[in-house]
Amino acid sequence: MIAWVGTVIDAVYVVAVIAFILGLKAMSSPETARRGILYAGVAMLVAVAVTFATGGLGNFALIALGVFIGGGAGWYWARVVKMTDMPQMVAIFNGMGGGAAAAIAAVELLTSLSAGATTGLSLAGAIIGSISIAGSFIAFSKLQGWLPGRPIVLPARQVVNFAVLLVGVGFGGAAVVVAQAFYLLPFFVLLLVYGILLTLPIGGADMPVVISLFNALTGVAVALDGFALVNGPLGDAGYAMVIAGTLVGAAGSLLTLLMARAMNRSLGNVLFGAFGSGPDTGGPVTGSLKPIDVADAAVLMEYSGQVVIAPGYGMAVAQAQQKVKELADALEARGVTVKFAIHPVAGRMPGHMNVLLAEAGVSYDKLFDRDEINPELAHTDVALVIGANDVVNPAARRTGSALQGMPILDVDQAKNVIVIKRGQGKGFAGIENDLFYKDNCRMLYGDAQHVVGELVQAVKKA
Repeated sequence: MIAWVGTVIDAVYVVAVIAFILGLKAMSSPETARRGILYAGVAMLVAVAVTFATGGLGNFALIALGVFIGGGAGWYWARVVKMTDMPQMVAIFNGMGGGAAAAIAAVELLTSLSAGATTGLSLAGAIIGSISIAGSFIAFSKLQGWLPGRPIVLPARQVVNFAVLLVGVGFGGAAVVVAQAFYLLPFFVLLLVYGILLTLPIGGADMPVVISLFNALTGVAVALDGFALVNGPLGDAGYAMVIAGTLVGAAGSLLTLLMARAMNRSLGNVLFGAFGSGPDTGGPVTGSLKPIDVADAAVLMEYSGQVVIAPGYGMAVAQAQQKVKELADALEARGVTVKFAIHPVAGRMPGHMNVLLAEAGVSYDKLFDRDEINPELAHTDVALVIGANDVVNPAARRTGSALQGMPILDVDQAKNVIVIKRGQGKGFAGIENDLFYKDNCRMLYGDAQHVVGELVQAVKKA
């Protein structure tokens, strides 16, 4: 390859990496997230395109075919996916990234073993990538409803899981030490099995953390593969993979820890605690469920000084965000102050509620996180809970409850609470909600979009 061509390729990679960093930074705010995604997407497109000019690269037709199929499928699914299905799409796409990292590592291992060389970096990339794709597929299956959302706890799971991981890594180590590709097959199979076994006992309440964790693992796997490629014919592409993978891994790791902290639990407890599979020993819930009709709920809100709306996954399922925006507008037209209380793990992925409400046109300055809104709830006339459950459950304050210690939205402190809920089912954690039985709480049953639409009409007619 001509020397100046390599210099140009290096320069383009540097520019692409800078754009990727800027895009990642922009994604930290809802106001700039769309621009950040555009920056990162263009940077990745440029990096992929310039790789075709790298010396020593062959099989251009197959590569182009793969890019066309993968890019086309990704574009189509991203266009047609419903917002309610976005978490599982993120999970499966992330798993594809982990699978790609594992495949690259497999090729590097086969190449190095045939040449009599050894590389621990490719082995590490293969381990992490395999766990990521298998775990992401289980997360996708739970979110999609193919598997039960509750924890699936197998007998002696910790011992079995550790044994599978240990033996799998042992096969990988044997392949590197004795330079025999024969050991790679059981190595990959066992690591995939470990990824499945690791994720099965994790319940739906922890899916936001799991998605973020596997995203971080995919980034780490890509970075390790990049290190392995640096000394090969595609060294320039290796540097780009190292930087991009490290950024994704670091950002994903930080988000994972923040999400676990938001539930007041350690990452180890999320991964190995089988949260939601044990009994709730905090004592029986006292009180009764008290229904309210649309007309009374509308009157209660329209004569309030402040209404705080706490959305949850039920709002997403019902696609009620636009009606919620209309309700907020109708109340504000009557002089009511309306704010939105956003719990960091409401929904099934980080920022799920923010994205839905932004899509409906809710102003960002009306969205308040838990720490900002909780001090105001005691002075709030009405807290309107739409499809949220575990994140507003006062059982988190009850000793012995399975939710004990989880930071929640203190909506029960409001003067009045109205809960819009399709039925009397429990949340992801499978725990009875103490809020529903409080003296100041009223239940408004029905599909969220339909019920909120009726509330809008009732407020406007008043």
